[in-house]
Amino acid sequence: MKNYFKIVLFLFFGYLSAQKKPIQTVYFNFDKYALNEAQIKSVIDFAKKADTTKIESIQIYGYCDDRGDNDYNYELSKNRVQTVQDILTANGFSKNKIVIIEGKGRIILTNENEENITEIRSKNRRVDLFIVPKNSFGNGIYNSFQEKHKVGDRVYLENILFAFGSSNLPLESKKELDKIAAILLKNEKLEFEVRGHVCCTPSYYEDAIDEASHERKLSLNRARNVYRYLMSKKINPQRMSYKGCGNRFPLGKGDALDRRVEFLILKI
Repeated sequence: MKNYFKIVLFLFFGYLSAQKKPIQTVYFNFDKYALNEAQIKSVIDFAKKADTTKIESIQIYGYCDDRGDNDYNYELSKNRVQTVQDILTANGFSKNKIVIIEGKGRIILTNENEENITEIRSKNRRVDLFIVPKNSFGNGIYNSFQEKHKVGDRVYLENILFAFGSSNLPLESKKELDKIAAILLKNEKLEFEVRGHVCCTPSYYEDAIDEASHERKLSLNRARNVYRYLMSKKINPQRMSYKGCGNRFPLGKGDALDRRVEFLILKI
């Protein structure tokens, strides 16, 4: 064996420190992203028993064991996440509540001589589900628009979470913004500021670098792209403005949620 087994996956452990224990975990066979019947049943049972009235959102993360190529295992972990998401939505769980689906790739072992290495690897071939209870982000912070808001409320946009270093809006984010635009068109009095955020930047920097423009304006560019997209959907620009907030407002729920855009309610 090569010495690469001694490498610790720093981001993985950083992620764990920011999360609570998963509410549900399912396991996969080696090199597979289909689940056996017992694991499928556990996901279905979870979907049917979950009290969605108390759930703000659900986060799904996929992993592989340490064997194999990095790129291949990253795709495999993403496919495992997709398998679990498909089972949830097919059994009545709202896709709008699934705000993060992320493949983490392989988990590097810290000791290649572990006596129970087979068991460890089997437990690393998994998908973890985390529940975010309603109002757990703090008073006045929501991940969807409410029937009534007050000035100062913050609404982070479901499924509008950017890739690392990117300000580009993927197709899924545009679909979510289409829904937001429809809500805004019905509530013409609502005025707001679009706020962009970044993760994983040292505190001595105010913002991160946008890989497309090579400028240290990533959070600003994320907010501006959302602003421009809403304009294209006939949202009056006089109702909204945009601002980059850099890394100053982490939610404490993991890096993916800090690569986000929020609405700050200015007038109702």
